[in-house]
Amino acid sequence: MTRPAAFALASALALAAVGAAGCAPVVAQTAPAPAPAAATPAPAAFTLAPLPYGYDALEPVIDTATMTVHHSKHHQAYVDNLNKAVAADPALAGMTIEQLVVRAGTLPAAVRNNAGGHWNHTFFWETMAPAARVGAISPALAAAIDAQFGSMDAFKAAFKAAGTARFGSGWVWLIVGADGKLAITSTPNQDNPLMDVAEVRGTPIIGNDVWEHAYYLKYQSRRADYLDGWWQVVDWGKVSARYAAANAAR
Repeated sequence: MTRPAAFALASALALAAVGAAGCAPVVAQTAPAPAPAAATPAPAAFTLAPLPYGYDALEPVIDTATMTVHHSKHHQAYVDNLNKAVAADPALAGMTIEQLVVRAGTLPAAVRNNAGGHWNHTFFWETMAPAARVGAISPALAAAIDAQFGSMDAFKAAFKAAGTARFGSGWVWLIVGADGKLAITSTPNQDNPLMDVAEVRGTPIIGNDVWEHAYYLKYQSRRADYLDGWWQVVDWGKVSARYAAANAAR
């Protein structure tokens, strides 16, 4: 067969194959590879719990604006900054807030300050209740206060003195010491009596925030008035339960 004839025959066979299929040959398509899944961020180690009452529930002792800013801004900032500080140090992963607090003196300042701020504020909110819902003091705690301070009025006066004497920002506490006795103490900034850096260590059963943001919108510079009024919203039922638990743990 001559070359022109062979070429003509090949062309005819190719056209016949296309015609038989009814269309041009289909080239198989490869599906695109799926995009890699976005990494799921790790859950925050610590979160801000809602208040156990409304922002307006402690009126008129603590005003709504103060409670709103104090909880949703100040306390939230301590939680956010604590999460950042803990995430930056793998050695702290999985530690509870209590574990961080008790070894505060060995930790970076950002962890100490923000862990203290988170623990202290959580404790503070739980120390209070609306005036109509505060519980009664237990006979055991009432007797211990009388034995240690002479009377409830004398105790409140000593607590107020410690709170007004705290220079700058800090906290005033009623604690149960290692000997089981009650004591009033005060700490600077966001320290507390559980910390290894505390001058007087013990188990807190009452804690009051004497940072200005805790009272300034209503009381301005009158910290003493804030400390006086505060007893109206102290939940003595909660405090009494803490006192019983502290003694049981000794």
